[in-house]
This record gives sequence, C-alpha cells and structure tokens, in this order.
Amino acid sequence: VQLQASGGGLVQAGESLRLSCVASGQTFSNYAVGWYRQAPGKERERVAAINWSGSRTYYADSVKSRFTISRDNAKNTVYLQMNSLKPEDTAVYYCAARQGSNWRSYDYDYWGQGTLVTVSS
Repeated sequence: VQLQASGGGLVQAGESLRLSCVASGQTFSNYAVGWYRQAPGKERERVAAINWSGSRTYYADSVKSRFTISRDNAKNTVYLQMNSLKPEDTAVYYCAARQGSNWRSYDYDYWGQGTLVTVSS
C-alpha cells in the first residue's frame, strides 16, 4: 500500500489543521494506521493510532484532548484533526500503516512521506 500525507502548513498558536493520509494499492480497511511526528533534533514520536474500523484510538499524552484521529475507509483516508496547536507541535508529520490484529503495535509496514506543520507563537 502507498500512503500520501498532506495538509500541513504554517499556522499560529491556537489554530487548527487537519492532516490527511490517503492510501492506494490495497484495501485500506485491513490496516491499522498511526500518525507520527519528528521535530528537528528530536526522536520520532507516535501521536495517534487507530484500528482498522476506527472503533479504537490511541493518543500520546502530549496531544490528548487536542488531536483527533479518524478514518473513512470508503475514501481510503485517515485524518488527524489538530486543534489548539502549540509551537511545540511543530514537526514533520508522517502516517504509517500495518496489518494484523495488534493495532497498537509500533511495527509499521508502510510509511508515507511527511508533511510539515509549523506553529508560530
């Protein structure tokens, strides 16, 4: 499966962005998806994950209550709605997908290219 992430941009603190991860090549509903981010000089961090149906989600503490992950399998798309953005959310954001029953596993099979999110203060 090929993943295409988009939706990044430059916003001010407190504003919102919605990232999209569009999949092609295989039936996307078979895959769990995660959103990661990596800021300059920092380790990559998984910020959210969602199971194949969208019925289960996970959030890192750093984004809990501000970010929402969702999916539309009919559109082969997973979204990351980011509200109340902070300068520390500035990073390149990546989506990743994996098959299997362990939707919270960190072992992803496919990665998209990143989309840059910059939050100014």
